[in-house]
Amino acid sequence: MNTPEEHVPPTRKGAATRQRIIEGAAREIRAEGVFALRLEDVMARTATSKSQLFHYFPGGKDELLLAVARFEAARILDDQQPELGALTTREAWWQWRDKVLARYRAQGVGCPLHVALSQLGTATGAGRTVAAELLGQWQRRLAAGVRHLQAGGVAAAGLDAEREAAALLAGIQGGVLILMTTGSIDHLEAALDSGLARLGLTSRPGADGELTAGRARAPRG
Repeated sequence: MNTPEEHVPPTRKGAATRQRIIEGAAREIRAEGVFALRLEDVMARTATSKSQLFHYFPGGKDELLLAVARFEAARILDDQQPELGALTTREAWWQWRDKVLARYRAQGVGCPLHVALSQLGTATGAGRTVAAELLGQWQRRLAAGVRHLQAGGVAAAGLDAEREAAALLAGIQGGVLILMTTGSIDHLEAALDSGLARLGLTSRPGADGELTAGRARAPRG
């Protein structure tokens, strides 16, 4: 038997309507915050009726929040592509670093994924499952990139790729939480640069192909 969050609309039109509601709820959270989220506002923003909303989300607000969390988790990984899926060179790693910083700089203090998960809590384990799926996929791709650096002689052969990926990911998440609290991206930038330095990426290729030492250039926004 499918759980509510696994409900699959039977038609293309139904899938489009459900997705419109999810994206509208995500925009509402960004604009007003999760604690101010009302289903009436989501219906108004997405031009859907109460019967439509509860057809696709019979569990109400909690089921909708879970769907928003899954949507935002997928966006986090999608926004890092194609670099995250091809961390095979020094430049690819630095481009990925820039893209992560640019994403969170543009996002600012509001993160629909974090607020949706915090509102859901972990009583049912659903929010924890979404977070675990996201972090697991993210860590596997980072670990694959670390192994590429090791194969190319950039990262030390003795490093544990999975642990390095886990540490880098933990630093990112900590930096994002500090960004949400203080509005400063400095800690996220420091976590990324320190993680890359551990992998032997203390400098980056410049425009002329030479390595540029010192603080990396600011990401392009």
